Amino acid sequence: MPRYCFEDLTPGFRLDFGPLPVSRDDIVGFAREFDPQSFHTDEAAAEKSFVGGLIASGWHTCALGMRLVADGFILQSSSMGSPGIEEVRWLRPVRPGDALSMRMSVTESRPSGSKPDRGFVRVLLEIANGAGQPVMTQDFWAMFGRRGTPPLPPRPRPPEEQTPADLPEGEALPPACLEDMPLNRPFDLGAHHFTRDDILRFARAFDPQPFHVDEAAAAQTHFGGLCASGWHTAAAWMKRMVAARDRGRMLALERGEPVVEGGPSPGFRDLQWLKPVYAGDTIRYDVTLTEARPSRTRPGWGVVSHTATGTNQRGEAVFRFAGAWLAPSRGA
Repeated sequence: MPRYCFEDLTPGFRLDFGPLPVSRDDIVGFAREFDPQSFHTDEAAAEKSFVGGLIASGWHTCALGMRLVADGFILQSSSMGSPGIEEVRWLRPVRPGDALSMRMSVTESRPSGSKPDRGFVRVLLEIANGAGQPVMTQDFWAMFGRRGTPPLPPRPRPPEEQTPADLPEGEALPPACLEDMPLNRPFDLGAHHFTRDDILRFARAFDPQPFHVDEAAAAQTHFGGLCASGWHTAAAWMKRMVAARDRGRMLALERGEPVVEGGPSPGFRDLQWLKPVYAGDTIRYDVTLTEARPSRTRPGWGVVSHTATGTNQRGEAVFRFAGAWLAPSRGA
């Protein structure tokens, strides 16, 4: 019987977790797989960059936050997963040697209007480094089973598909200055295939809920089968995004054009995990740049806003969010 069910999670409920140490190898290992920008993977290049030293990918910080809340709370609860994130703000970089601590607070709760076996809980996570400085906040909704209420039957799990012979590479994203960003057109970032082994490996490291790490248990849940952590789905988008930037950089070098290096992201909002990503699914990702505006606080830099989606091989949208990154102004 879980220790925490929907009825226990009323506004004002609070728990503290941590510390969780973060090593250089942790940062570089995650980044090489999902976010291989130089300020995450190369100490010498990072020291010369905008951020002044090696830092963790923001998606890595989200995954570490998931690990903290999983160990301290989720694995003792009737968690049924999360439909999405209202907002994440990356406030300070996470650097090698940091030890992350978290405060979790419930801010809202309401029973589901259509499914009597569950309710929705809004949660605020506040993560700080070893010096007590805030590094990330996350405002999100999660689903929890109601105590003593029989669960609804699992949804039918689509048949597993084999790895495609060729995964589309996607387009090149130009390495442009703020003023030259190609706005209001979608860029195809290519596809990522989710294998059973990859789903298990990521989930065991960061999100070890039963429907991500135990096939038999997952088949009995509302998902109906083993599915990827939402953070795995998001990190795979970042992998395709960096690959598109790398293609744009290579084309610029071949044409003898200057290569513009962007900066990190301040965060994202309105992230929705719309459908489960199952073992065998292939997700095609895209991005559309929607705005490029000068920064109010960093002279010579600006903020590039975008929307992004992921669609499975059945043509179903599984993931979407609105994000941003920093880009230098022309002549800065």
